[in-house]
Amino acid sequence: MKAWKCTVCNYIHKGDTPPDKCPVCGAGPDKFVEIEIPDSQEKTAAAPSKASGAAPDKSPPDTSKQSGGITTTEEKKTAPTGPQTLYQRITDLMIRHHAHPILVHTPNGILPAAAVLFILAWLFDATLPAKAAVINLIFVVLALPLVLYTGFLEWQKKYNQAYTLLFKLKILAAALTSAACVISMIWYLADPAVLSTPLAWVFIFINIVMLASAGVAGFIGGKLVFKD
Repeated sequence: MKAWKCTVCNYIHKGDTPPDKCPVCGAGPDKFVEIEIPDSQEKTAAAPSKASGAAPDKSPPDTSKQSGGITTTEEKKTAPTGPQTLYQRITDLMIRHHAHPILVHTPNGILPAAAVLFILAWLFDATLPAKAAVINLIFVVLALPLVLYTGFLEWQKKYNQAYTLLFKLKILAAALTSAACVISMIWYLADPAVLSTPLAWVFIFINIVMLASAGVAGFIGGKLVFKD
């Protein structure tokens, strides 16, 4: 059976033709390349073990194939390249060692705590949880530039700047999370008594949007990583 790899997210589809849309990232059939092993080769490779009882060849299959003049992802990774600048070497290391998934744990871990602390401060008219929440937001805002930058690099280099619905949603969720976080932090620092004013519900709503957007971005990131 033929196999097709999505050049955006590396999802593998088995069938005679590529799917109309990648079930993971939403890329069209033009983003798939064939990575099949011809039936004749499969039969030839299997014949010795059946006929002579010889141990099957367990060496990994050669996945460096071309289909219709399109080079597969494996060939692109091993193709020779020219001299790299220091910036290119640094960005390649960031992608290779998963800098974005590592860094994104900072906002994903801190933002829920900040939102919950703000809600508790609002419900119980307490200042200490609100102060703790804004300190958490300060750490997130300091981390955001590097988180967003590594996310852009990953989208650019790993996912070929794909602009499918999935990536549009992820970009929108990241933008909403960042904007809501900055607005919430600045608003509280400018008016520490905001949770005691009639606009407190607006402030809490911004934090809920921030939390929901971070959850959506994290869900999409997990979908791309685990291909489900």
